[in-house]
Amino acid sequence: MAKPQKRYACQACGSVASKWQGQCADCKDWNTLVEDVGGVVTPFQAKHNLQSGGKAVTLVGLDADIALPDRIKTGIAELDRALGGGLVEGSATLLGGDPGIGKSTLLLQACAIVAKAGHDVTYISGEEAADQIRLRARRLGLGDAPMKLAAATSVRDILTTLGGDTPPGLLIIDSIQTMHSDLIEGAPGTVSQVRASAQELIRFAKERGTAVVLVGHVTKDGAIAGPRVLEHMVDTVLSFEGERSHQYRILRAIKNRFGGTDEIGVFAMAEQGLEEVANPSSLFLTSRKDDVSGAVVFPALEGTRPVLVEIQALVVRLASGATPRRAVVGWDSGRLAMILAVLEARCGLSFSTSEVYLNVAGGYRVVDPAADVAVAAALISALSEQPIAADTVAFGEISLSGEVRTVSHAGLRLREASKLGFSKALLPASVESRESGMGLEGFSALRALVDHLLGRA
Repeated sequence: MAKPQKRYACQACGSVASKWQGQCADCKDWNTLVEDVGGVVTPFQAKHNLQSGGKAVTLVGLDADIALPDRIKTGIAELDRALGGGLVEGSATLLGGDPGIGKSTLLLQACAIVAKAGHDVTYISGEEAADQIRLRARRLGLGDAPMKLAAATSVRDILTTLGGDTPPGLLIIDSIQTMHSDLIEGAPGTVSQVRASAQELIRFAKERGTAVVLVGHVTKDGAIAGPRVLEHMVDTVLSFEGERSHQYRILRAIKNRFGGTDEIGVFAMAEQGLEEVANPSSLFLTSRKDDVSGAVVFPALEGTRPVLVEIQALVVRLASGATPRRAVVGWDSGRLAMILAVLEARCGLSFSTSEVYLNVAGGYRVVDPAADVAVAAALISALSEQPIAADTVAFGEISLSGEVRTVSHAGLRLREASKLGFSKALLPASVESRESGMGLEGFSALRALVDHLLGRA
């Protein structure tokens, strides 16, 4: 019988090496290679032709009359929004987030609502005892929910228990890094164990029609721990984001085979668990009675949901010879450097002798390129110490030539701003949307925006 071939898998990136070495050749991380015993390879297996001897696969057309899988409503509107309408039967969902962000709390609340709606729900925890989960449920006021709990880490034991005539409609695995498969060697949490355990649980979900939710740990960089292939294996990847210093939490859909990506659900941490935030703009807008220089409101877009946030800028002039500082919170520092360069090269404004501070209020992080015009307006207002009216929003993308380019879903942004009481908008000249009822000021070049804000003819 052929001997098993030894190989070493990287815990950071999942690459495989034939021998152990201190540094991974692919991701360059140190001391991440762990022995991973591969399968037995025989000469017959290596040379066998796979074009015959298999089982024929049923092929169907696009117009085949096949019933689509049903969705399980979680009863939490923000969670259903991020999922695209609810959990799909037979799907696998991966939920990742920092420790203590509220992953288990959110899933426990969702499980209680689904169980009370008449579905069979099973919660498997590999990190906590069943008594700990019961105590948390009582604290959240969910102690009467008819759901089943268990503390287990063996995938074989879990699937043997659930493999009866009536599998559960919803299965929670908290977390996938604590699961262990006895088919391969290795400690729980290694690349091979996470991959093998997830594969068995996903196969169970597809065969028995159970919606499986896997909780995933994250690394210090924010990526989900384990092999990258784990995100490819599941149907939906959700990221639970937020800062401990702020009460809000954002559930972001990174991948969704049954809905749109970049959808978000907004929650606020309260005494009774996570509460939904129907109007996310209320979290990120500051109440200003008077106009303040360097502040402008930007209608960001997360999937199909507009969220209004306040961009704040501060420009401090320094004595000659001092090195100016650039500090950014909630936005890309490289993009700020580009906006400053365009303002200097195309508009004649000088920031070389000033410190620049940029902040997105409320701890929100903006990734929408349409924030360029709002950032530029805040910088111009802070430099000239001329405030922008509090009922004004600004959006648009700025190119290196100084052109103000159009952005997607301008009408949706304007309607949300109008609904919240804003009456003016600074935007690209190519945008023609009169349905919002707002006063629109269009600009084709950044220089024209500078002249408008500074009151030049």
